[in-house]
Amino acid sequence: MRAKGFSSVGLCVALGLVLLAGAASAQTAAPTRDDIVGKLNHYEEAGEVDLPALKQQVMERAKARIKNDPGPVNRPPIAPDLAKLSAFNAQIQFDADTPIIQPASYQTVGRIADALVHSSLLPYTFLIVGHVESNSKTREANAILSQRRADAIRDVLVNTFKISTKRLHPIGLGEEQFLDRAKPTSAVNGQLQILTYAKVPEDAPAHPAAAPAPAAKKPAKKR
Repeated sequence: MRAKGFSSVGLCVALGLVLLAGAASAQTAAPTRDDIVGKLNHYEEAGEVDLPALKQQVMERAKARIKNDPGPVNRPPIAPDLAKLSAFNAQIQFDADTPIIQPASYQTVGRIADALVHSSLLPYTFLIVGHVESNSKTREANAILSQRRADAIRDVLVNTFKISTKRLHPIGLGEEQFLDRAKPTSAVNGQLQILTYAKVPEDAPAHPAAAPAPAAKKPAKKR
């Protein structure tokens, strides 16, 4: 009887683990192309952000040793205007403290690429925004890491999926703009964002221009 009791308990535990594994798998499933397109296909006007200046501001603020720093919970976002842009938040897994994308996230990056070449998104450029949750590292180290990770995603989209580099603008915000300010250490704050930024400039088509047709040969003169 005792053996049967233990067997029943073991069976219940096993079933519970299977259900938990299934729920976790559903939570980490890669988004579909249409999910991403639906999030990004709401362009209204170009984002008014000076990206080179923002990169400099991020590093300056991350390096600063401010006595009256309000702390991560109350720290104001460094680029609040980004919240006005259409956004897709992606849970990309990287190796610890590196910009190396883990294989489990390859499918998500591929889906992002599929979305960016969808006909409804081809006219636009996008920001690739890196974030890092508050941790034991310095804010400066996290700002640098977030930029490297945003650059890594850009490089894969360009080199592997042939997305035009003129459509992608990577920017790392580190700890300077938490996605969940109430919980600075939450993994949510390590998500990467794709933001619909502006229209593709007329002199920078989304796809390379087709090669011109060869000029027709002139008929030979009759002698």
